[in-house]
Amino acid sequence: MSPIVLAQDPSLADFGQDPWWLVLIKILFAFVFAVLATLLGVWFERRVVARMAVRPGPNQVGPFGLLQTLADGLKMAFKEDILPKSADKVVYFFAPVISVVCAVTALSVIPFGPMVSIFGHQTPLQVTDVPVAVLVVLAFSSLAVYGIVLGGWASGSTYPVLGGLRSSAQLISYEVALGLSIVAVFMLSGTMSTSEIVSAQGSGPEVELFGLAVPMPGWYAILLFPSFVIFFISIVGETNRAPFDLPEAESELVAGFMTEYSSLKFALFMLSEYVAMVTMSAFTVTLFLGGWHAPWPITIWEGANSGWWPMLWFFGKVIALVFVFVWLRGTLPRMRYDQFMRLGWKVLIPVNLVYIVGLAGFLKTQGWERTDRLIAYGLVAGVLMLAALFWPSRRPQPKPTVQEQVDSRPHGSFPLPPMDLQVPPSPRTKRVVAEREPANVAAGQDSREV
Repeated sequence: MSPIVLAQDPSLADFGQDPWWLVLIKILFAFVFAVLATLLGVWFERRVVARMAVRPGPNQVGPFGLLQTLADGLKMAFKEDILPKSADKVVYFFAPVISVVCAVTALSVIPFGPMVSIFGHQTPLQVTDVPVAVLVVLAFSSLAVYGIVLGGWASGSTYPVLGGLRSSAQLISYEVALGLSIVAVFMLSGTMSTSEIVSAQGSGPEVELFGLAVPMPGWYAILLFPSFVIFFISIVGETNRAPFDLPEAESELVAGFMTEYSSLKFALFMLSEYVAMVTMSAFTVTLFLGGWHAPWPITIWEGANSGWWPMLWFFGKVIALVFVFVWLRGTLPRMRYDQFMRLGWKVLIPVNLVYIVGLAGFLKTQGWERTDRLIAYGLVAGVLMLAALFWPSRRPQPKPTVQEQVDSRPHGSFPLPPMDLQVPPSPRTKRVVAEREPANVAAGQDSREV
């Protein structure tokens, strides 16, 4: 039995029918949403992290400190724009623009809601949709790294270049795992269109339990739990968020690829980071959390998935995922680079490959109708994935006793520092001494002769 498609769900045939002014309204809405998400996202992160650290956070500018981010943006606009002498001026200017444009453009294929009526026109709450919309989002997320790499290279400094190289390494490492986790969604939904993927998660098939027809959940976060976990870990690495914020590690690279940037260019890099975080959260909601469909308790109400209400459920899910991003930043320390690469190449990619092969065999033998077994298969695979994720890489060595430590040292005693702590002479000192030595010898011979 195939998933139930609601009457309000748009299809690919519903796009391309809007008048030009309605298309402009949708584009303006997506842009305003990105800017407001950045302003409120910075305030939200500072307030949540402050609450976790038991301090007030921004609370002076505006009610609850809501205008603090706007004040910071105006301050950046009026700060001096410093251009390094060794910078490539053209690339230095366009690098932050590339990051912002790619992050904002990816919102064009994200469905915010079902079919609604706007000034008498029935239109989907989505700018556009194509048969390969998911690949469009992946393409823009991959192109966004060019802004970081070019920004680090164009600065003409060492630390920004290292930050850009780290960012490119992160993209290569985690883009593979991210793409493999979406393959499971394609296998289950049979499409790459974002609107149709949301429609496929509207309602799962009915399963007979104890003589009753019980509707099974249709969200892919439940049906494809391992893919959901791997996808979310990968997007945290894609967006350079903590604990994967290695390209801008202030303890190692000062500020990474943004070290030489100031004023509005620095603000554009921050804008691109928060827009990318919101875009990837919306992308996760679209692929795994049912999109704009209401969660289970609210679905009892018949009008929950019609009209403008679905936009509220969509924004609620996005805010919940943004909270998880902030929660990770306020909880986990930054990983070492070798740990980060090990997680991507040795854990996420092999586990993802094994899960996809098993899922293909399951769907070939059982089919979509056995969703209960699919959930059980996903839970077992998720437990194995978490075991591989947290399994210690090396066996802990037993701590030696005090007597064993004493016996292992020479003469059975604790070591003493060397008594001769003189610094060996430098090559220049040796050369000067060698030049002066013949003169000293000649002077000694003359004195003896006298």
